[in-house]
Amino acid sequence: MAQDLTQTDWSHEFPILKNLAFFNHAGVAPISRRAAESIRNYASQAEHAAYHKAQWYAQAREVKRMAAKLLNAAGEEEIAFVSNTSTGISLVAKGLDWQRGDHVIITNVEYPANRYPWEDLRRIGVEITEVPQHADGRIDQDELMDAVTDHTRIMSISHVQYASGFRTDLRPLSDMVHRVGGHLCVDAIQSLGAMPLDVEAMGIDFLAADGHKWLLSPEGAGLFYCRRELAQELHPNIVGWMNMIEAHDYGNYRFEFQPDARRFEPGTYNIPGILAMGGSLALLLELGAARVWAAIDTLTSRLCDGLHDMGWRVFSPRGEGERSGIVVFETRGPQRSPQELAALVTSLEQRGIIIVTRNGRLRASPHFYNTPAQIDALLAALEKQAT
Repeated sequence: MAQDLTQTDWSHEFPILKNLAFFNHAGVAPISRRAAESIRNYASQAEHAAYHKAQWYAQAREVKRMAAKLLNAAGEEEIAFVSNTSTGISLVAKGLDWQRGDHVIITNVEYPANRYPWEDLRRIGVEITEVPQHADGRIDQDELMDAVTDHTRIMSISHVQYASGFRTDLRPLSDMVHRVGGHLCVDAIQSLGAMPLDVEAMGIDFLAADGHKWLLSPEGAGLFYCRRELAQELHPNIVGWMNMIEAHDYGNYRFEFQPDARRFEPGTYNIPGILAMGGSLALLLELGAARVWAAIDTLTSRLCDGLHDMGWRVFSPRGEGERSGIVVFETRGPQRSPQELAALVTSLEQRGIIIVTRNGRLRASPHFYNTPAQIDALLAALEKQAT
């Protein structure tokens, strides 16, 4: 099935193919044509008729349903719209009733969005354990589980690490943390939209992801998943009119939070961003997460094989169950300075090839619509840079 996607001309859905070989979906991705059309339709309606006869919030509910389907959540009642991943994670960090001596587990290589909300809890006596990344880019699962204590309230981890591409097997972690009465919180921004992600099968309690990476949507429109039975354990960070039961009965001041994920939505939505996300979610669901991942796996494997043949070092773990859409690699020969790496990236950009640097290494992250020919063009350009 992967071959079908990698051999299909997707330029009608992703016009960027005509201009760039774009390999930074782990950064800020291009939006799909469907997402762009959703924004244009919204703008036309808003310009010519305002909200009159618009169905924006009904459409937003459908976007929630699509998100729930992509996550295998119980339903839209487990999904809230948030502005970004940081906001989603902060709903958990700020929402639980913390006690001095409570314990949180993270790793020492998390993206800051999944670090600072937890570090802020030190000021109220919450203890933070950082499990280290090993030199080979892996995070040892046994070390994560060994860090769990009777006081662990949260283990918060990225499903895929942004600077290595390492993917963590989440189910054993959720089983372990659940044994002590804690919860698993997942930063899924580097996996949702790139590979199958099943919150039920993985035992995930809370999850956050913005839309601007693998979901192929604009910045500023993200998703927060909260297991239905846990919603009322979190006190909303921001209190507004929409958090409340009977929110549209404006003159009836009934201070009672919604019982489900709607309690985390204090006010009006980022409608254009959410509708755009809906366009891309529809495409991803049509293709199927397994097919999308198979195509990405084919492209990243082609890249890694080519890098290996050229003598470059692939830092990203590539074992079964470890791979992701992110390939982090290092130049052959002496280590290059940040300035030299930046110059290399600029040189590639001048050839219409987009990759980035992260933590002193190069990072490429193709999506399903990229082509094998584009991967070969990147390898050819890197070969020239190495000589």
